[in-house]
Amino acid sequence: MAAGTFDRLGPYRLVHRLGEGGMGVVYLALDRHGRAVAIKVLRPHIAHDPDARSRLEREVETLSRIADPRVAPVVDADILGERPYIVTRYVPGPSLDEVVGERGAFSARELLQLGRGLVTALDAIHRVGVIHRDLKPGNVLIEDGEPVVIDFGIAHVADDVRLTSVGLVMGTPGYLAPEVIEGAGVTEATDWWGWAATLAFAASGRPPFGRGPMDVVLDRVRRGQADLTGVDERLTPLLAAALAPDPRRRPPAPEVVAALQRYAVGAPATVAFRSVPGTGSGDNGSPPWAVPLGADPTLRHTSPPPVGVTSALPAVEPPSADPGWARDAGQEWDDSEEDSDWQAAWDAGPDEPDPRIGRPDRTGTLAALTALAAAGAATRPGIAVLAVVAWSVLARFSDRSVTALVMRRFDRGRRRSDVPLAIVLSPWHVIRATLATAVAVVLPGIVAVSAAISATLVISNLTTMQPGPARAPELALGFLGGAVVAWWGPGSASLRRGSRSLVRGSVPSGTATDIVVGVLVAAALGLAFLALARQGDITWWPLSGDPGRFLQASAG
Repeated sequence: MAAGTFDRLGPYRLVHRLGEGGMGVVYLALDRHGRAVAIKVLRPHIAHDPDARSRLEREVETLSRIADPRVAPVVDADILGERPYIVTRYVPGPSLDEVVGERGAFSARELLQLGRGLVTALDAIHRVGVIHRDLKPGNVLIEDGEPVVIDFGIAHVADDVRLTSVGLVMGTPGYLAPEVIEGAGVTEATDWWGWAATLAFAASGRPPFGRGPMDVVLDRVRRGQADLTGVDERLTPLLAAALAPDPRRRPPAPEVVAALQRYAVGAPATVAFRSVPGTGSGDNGSPPWAVPLGADPTLRHTSPPPVGVTSALPAVEPPSADPGWARDAGQEWDDSEEDSDWQAAWDAGPDEPDPRIGRPDRTGTLAALTALAAAGAATRPGIAVLAVVAWSVLARFSDRSVTALVMRRFDRGRRRSDVPLAIVLSPWHVIRATLATAVAVVLPGIVAVSAAISATLVISNLTTMQPGPARAPELALGFLGGAVVAWWGPGSASLRRGSRSLVRGSVPSGTATDIVVGVLVAAALGLAFLALARQGDITWWPLSGDPGRFLQASAG
């Protein structure tokens, strides 16, 4: 757009181009009241992709709930129009990479101000269940000395892994966390990795994983080979630990901020280990994300540790052949490391994050279970429904039990009363899980019935047959429709977490998982063939009557 010319997009008047990225072109614009806003007009490959539009529409609804001065929130959007666009607050300031390029590396106090501001922004983002995934110097604007986070182009709602492939294409290689590159589970720890990479850039004036061909930079990220040349030696161990490729070995955000505060007043950003007996950690009782400074000779420190520092918050273990984040990518690993989520929560120290973070999602096993349940719904819908409801109660019970233990450990530390208290609270967790399931199944049930009726009508029209009692294909499709809503609909987070905990605790990774998935798929195919062989003979037991007649009447 030439200077001095104007174009309109919906109710907005475009003034001039601010920049462009993988998803679109960003313009400075004025709304109908003359207020400045930033508008990202999506590129054609997004505009012509219905799935991408749908994903972005869901995210915009969530992102619009963010209200914090350190975040430029989404204030409006038109994802379904001919020229899809997203509107955010306009921030009249340069990006962090521009500031560093002009002025050089930040001082200690400037780093503290930057780090604190980004912590505030990430907390606001995470509170609404969103993972930014692309925190980098180009997505941090400096307004009156304070950082403002922008560009949620590849952000996604927590636990939603459907944007992994899109994000990898559009993200900046040197600032994509290892779990994003590997297509593994993305959690809040992913954004804290981006936080550390962004601070490392501000502290040195150089990208922490260098420049060069994309595959070379991505390989450095996977291996945790951060080049912290130029970073103050007092800050190097802290950033090295925060850039660990394994999310479980990254220090918790409060520890990192506290260390940054010490650094800002001239002290080393290193702290003594706190002993956590009985956690199953190292001999010194240190948390699993910390090892003594110097224990890893391959870590690229720019200088020796400060004199007098005997232990540190620090350094990350070198990535092993079976790093935790590789499990989600389907690699085999030592089964002995994968305790149940309950055992992991029991072994965790009071200062460690939720042990479920970074563990494999077990998507393949859960998908095979869903396929088996759908095939069962085609022959024994009554039993399939009861089994799914029972699973939902058990999963929510598992999630509430583990979460309660994690929160108690976090607030009060390890106590002898933990196990007795867990036993005493079990009936309460069962009641809450049952009530939550009773409420949560209503919407999926409505969707399942509606989908079955719709499938009956479509199949009848295609085959010129009169609508009859529900047959196997309609029941299977209806079940799958309800399952999708149950997994992603309101109140589903507890179901997802609990389901993954149940699978992780009952089926070891590696060969055992492959065998179980194979058996489940074979059983699903067997039930499908049985449904075809029985030519629509449906057994509704233990339900009374024939609910399929209701579907027939509704379709007719």
